[in-house]
Amino acid sequence: MSATDVPAPVRATSASPSRAEWERRTNSFTELAQQVRSAGLNGRTTWFYITLFAGLVVGLAGAVTGMILLGDSWYQLLIAAGLGVLFTQFAFIGHEAAHRQVFAAGPANDRFARLLATGFVGISYAWWTTKHTRHHGNPNQVGRDPDIAPGWTSFTDEDARHATGFRAWITRRQGWLFYPLLLLLGLDLHQASIRRLFRPGKLEGRALELSMIGARFAVYLGLIFWVMPVGMAFAFLGVQLAVFGFYMGTAFAPNHIGMPIVPHGVKLDFLDKQVLTSRNVSGGWWITALMGGLNYQIEHHLFPGMPRPHLRAARTLVRQHCRKYDVPYVENDLVEALAIVVRYLNDVGWAARHTFSCPAAASMGRP
Repeated sequence: MSATDVPAPVRATSASPSRAEWERRTNSFTELAQQVRSAGLNGRTTWFYITLFAGLVVGLAGAVTGMILLGDSWYQLLIAAGLGVLFTQFAFIGHEAAHRQVFAAGPANDRFARLLATGFVGISYAWWTTKHTRHHGNPNQVGRDPDIAPGWTSFTDEDARHATGFRAWITRRQGWLFYPLLLLLGLDLHQASIRRLFRPGKLEGRALELSMIGARFAVYLGLIFWVMPVGMAFAFLGVQLAVFGFYMGTAFAPNHIGMPIVPHGVKLDFLDKQVLTSRNVSGGWWITALMGGLNYQIEHHLFPGMPRPHLRAARTLVRQHCRKYDVPYVENDLVEALAIVVRYLNDVGWAARHTFSCPAAASMGRP
């Protein structure tokens, strides 16, 4: 399906398919997976990630050197913006390592992912992987995908209607406010990680992650407040967190927002579950670099362990397969995808703006 004939966003899927249809789709994915294996697209591309990581480390070293040399200068805010971009790129590689895309051995991927996510970016790897694993298992499914759980943003009409107070005010305008609010996402990710690490209950690697995050912030904040006046240091942090949050949110938002929401309890075969709820972003190699491979969201969800350099070739096979089995395959350019996100969230927010409560019905315990 091309970008020009993408249907309007849908917020519910149809009923569960028949057993025969379920078996046909399931068998078809086995066929697709065999094609991918035969093409060698599941093989590791470790040198790609090592080279990319080395380049980012050089960029980080350059940013730190620039901070020290500039000292008391408002040009430091340009370095802050650059750090926001660098930390997001480190997060992209951490995401890929968590999916076992970098090394052949699982433990090596876990260690690398934790180093990147916790040591470089300052986000709890254990907290994030638990959340992200649930998302991949049931993308866009009500009650099962934590990424569409009700919060400051509502993704379903029902959640929008139940919003109250200040959250309801935001919900009514959430489409227009979505991207400005992403400027706060970086701060939210840090606080959510720290809160989870201090919350009681089992969490793998808690002590290690607390130590890594503590060391990261001690070095990072110590450097900032050492080379800059207090006011400039806070401005530096604000810009870095704003760029990091906006970049992260903008890279992840087009992947699923505006795609079908699966009602709670509805069962779909693996192919439909992953393809119908995901959107690709077209644009070539520069979009792949900009979004850390997340632009091939459909292929990533079908083959989460596939390295970034192989996703483009997999896209050709997946598109052919979806066309053969009449499975909608949605792909938009970046501007279209970001606009769909705004339109969809505004449509959901409409439910909050037009909630009507009948006093007579309420007296009988009905909405």
